[in-house]
Amino acid sequence: MAYTIPKSCVHCGICLPECPTNAIQIDNNNEHWVEPGLCDDCTNEKSKPSCVSSCPDSLPIPLPTKKGRYKAEPIVLNTHHLFVNGHNNPIASSMVIWEACNLLAKGSVFPWQIDCDGKLYHQRQVKQGKGKIEFRLTEHVDDNINQTLSESNAFSTIEKMDIRAACIHLIFAALATSLEKPWEQEFAIDNKQLETYLGLNKRKDLSKAAKLTLIKNLVQQPCKLITYIDWFRQGKIQAFSVPQDRLWHLVAIDNHFQEDAQGYKHLVGMTFRVRAGMWAKYFLNKQGYKKYVAFYQYGTLPKFLLTTVMTIWHQHEGTVRMMLWLLFKTKMGKQQRITIPKLMYVAYGEAKVKEATFNREKRKRLLRRFESDLEVLHHYQIKPVFDPVTYPTKIQPMWAKLAVVPDDADEAMEFWINDGCNETSITDPAPPGKWNLLMKARLLYFELPPEWDKQLSRWENKKQRKTHRKSKTQTVVSHLDAEQIVNARKILGISQRKLAQQLGKSQSWIRDIENSRFSAKPGDRLKLKKILEINE
Repeated sequence: MAYTIPKSCVHCGICLPECPTNAIQIDNNNEHWVEPGLCDDCTNEKSKPSCVSSCPDSLPIPLPTKKGRYKAEPIVLNTHHLFVNGHNNPIASSMVIWEACNLLAKGSVFPWQIDCDGKLYHQRQVKQGKGKIEFRLTEHVDDNINQTLSESNAFSTIEKMDIRAACIHLIFAALATSLEKPWEQEFAIDNKQLETYLGLNKRKDLSKAAKLTLIKNLVQQPCKLITYIDWFRQGKIQAFSVPQDRLWHLVAIDNHFQEDAQGYKHLVGMTFRVRAGMWAKYFLNKQGYKKYVAFYQYGTLPKFLLTTVMTIWHQHEGTVRMMLWLLFKTKMGKQQRITIPKLMYVAYGEAKVKEATFNREKRKRLLRRFESDLEVLHHYQIKPVFDPVTYPTKIQPMWAKLAVVPDDADEAMEFWINDGCNETSITDPAPPGKWNLLMKARLLYFELPPEWDKQLSRWENKKQRKTHRKSKTQTVVSHLDAEQIVNARKILGISQRKLAQQLGKSQSWIRDIENSRFSAKPGDRLKLKKILEINE
């Protein structure tokens, strides 16, 4: 049973330090109240809650169950609703937002480091060390940004991280795109909006108090992240540094109460007022982008992604992490080749994958889990397309093999008869060394749901038109075929790895060029000719 503080309370504050769950709060009028979702009816040696034992007036008192429905009172917000078209919404998509999303989704699986002062942090190198993004943690949303957590204090906060907080982070990133100066202006969002976006309004197993407590906890987690950014020069935009600041500032939480006939106050809603950190001045700045002093980087947030994450997060964490990672990865281009080790690192962490490499039982469990998570992605219309060269049918998941079986009964019968007559069958067990083969395998790309794919196609077409217009004004660079590159590289005695480093590309990019999987862009062809000393 939850407790409440009646009007007779003198608000002396004796009970505040006694509450083990911090359920006793102080509102804007300096009056005490009990958050019902946090109150667990704790008892001491006198069989009374600690707050009641410490209070000279024996307060708080048990909160009677509210009878009837909560009255729906309109709350005026200075922000718009997301997903106006019913399918998707623009979202800030800079690397800061991407890496923060990965951090919130992984929690303790994330590769945290410890600095010389014993403080916990994570650093993401950008452009081969030319820039960096650094994240740190605070215990509370109103702590000084310099009071970041040390190793001993941080792990309890990390363990409490909820993967669903990544959804709140994405909602904030979407709302920030509606503001002209999000680093100065704040936006407001209430619990009803969040319940709708996350699908919690359909959860009948959670009480009103439980939903409010859950939402408050999820909202606070992205606001505990501290960022520091050191960015390199890109095109006309000069190098810059963003001082240490919160990723999101939780400016205020407005609690909404209703009184029943007996005069007891019931918490019925919350409004959260949030402002983006200083990162937005450099990565979500429309006016600065026009003046070539900042970036304006945005992508698309499909509506189904939030509700899907909230549905499957408990049973398929790996699927959720891959889904959130692909939200940003596909912004770089739909046809993105992804290696299987990279996808496993995203889903389960690099440490767990390396551990499975040397332990047979863990390897088998991780492999089953990975194939199951891929199947869930496929179920939600995010369909992996396997590379026939590195990821042949013999090592593909069983669900992918069975996808070729016809739906028609007669055709299916004929298929199985023909399959039984072959030397190998699609139901044959995987060959020995499947793990080692997978570590060299990759996916060509992911087929995406229509509401996600259409927006990406528009952006790619727009980017191609812009590139085409730019190419008309530039000198035409002659074609460079794969054979020329291979021969020139071997004559100079340069390895693929060394050539990739000189170009600022990955080794797999060089390998794909030499295997004629795609052609280099004009700018890259010029660099290749210069490095490999290829004359016209």
